[in-house]
Amino acid sequence: MTTPYKKPSPEELKRALSPEQFEVTQRCGTEPPFRNAYWNNHASGIYVDVTSGEPLFSSLDKFDSGTGWPSFTQPLESGNVVERADKAHGMTRVEIRSKHGDAHLGHVFDDGPGPNGQRFCMNSASLRFIPADKLVESGYGQYAKLFPDVKQLQAQPVQPAKSAAQATTATRESALLAGGCFWGMENILRKIPGVIETEVGYTGGAAASPSYEDVTTGRTGHAETVRVVFDPKALSYETLLDYFFRMHDPTTLNRQENDVGTQYRSAIFVTSDEQRRVAEAVKERVNHAGKWPKPVVTQVVSAGQFWKAEDYHQDYLVHNPSGYNCHVLRD
Repeated sequence: MTTPYKKPSPEELKRALSPEQFEVTQRCGTEPPFRNAYWNNHASGIYVDVTSGEPLFSSLDKFDSGTGWPSFTQPLESGNVVERADKAHGMTRVEIRSKHGDAHLGHVFDDGPGPNGQRFCMNSASLRFIPADKLVESGYGQYAKLFPDVKQLQAQPVQPAKSAAQATTATRESALLAGGCFWGMENILRKIPGVIETEVGYTGGAAASPSYEDVTTGRTGHAETVRVVFDPKALSYETLLDYFFRMHDPTTLNRQENDVGTQYRSAIFVTSDEQRRVAEAVKERVNHAGKWPKPVVTQVVSAGQFWKAEDYHQDYLVHNPSGYNCHVLRD
């Protein structure tokens, strides 16, 4: 029997997933406890593989394990769950992966409630939650019977469900932009209509898992960068770059105001040939617009690994309104 659930290509996954989702599902990473999307989610619905869309767990089997990760007593579809021996980190555990997406989901332990005594400890980053009232609308109508008291939205004949990567790619795109201190950059970018979310971090360097202290030395090669997730139907990549060139000085080499060093360079880290084409065109247009007295020195380079910065850097100026900021949005 054919299945609508398939593993997307690496290129599709990198476009559709956040860095954390990619790290967890493709590199067997683990998200932090109590700081993830679903550990405390009590809504009715099902959880599907964020990469392939295959159904995995139900809220009817979810319980509070006290661990800070979403936990379930059993799978919704046991055929979509694969167990593998995991002997990493000096211990023996049972890893759980999705059958069709081959995504790392988490681990299963024999210390849970219920008749089987199991605890399926999953990563939120590996899952996508489908609310009970949107099961038919989202292509999972066969599970609506699990929630008979819930009225379905936009009821229609059940269609094969799209994978999360397919569904997300159409409504989300990511950009990696560096233009000095990421506090001020993020504070402007997050307010642009069409921007869905922002995250600050480090990219453009060679060292793995750099800390802020590492990057500030200027020796790692990383630039302070903002990852911008936006809706391309509401905000084009070209328009986003127009904002980018207005919020910092693209003519100062390795410097913004009092911040000096390669970590403060102006750079657009592109993730596709189309992004490169648009970035080069916008850079050329800005260079010839006459609004800057010196040539634009912004780098347009292929994106490498993006490393999320420490939590206290995220939305820094939201939490510290009087904090340091050298960015303004120019006319």
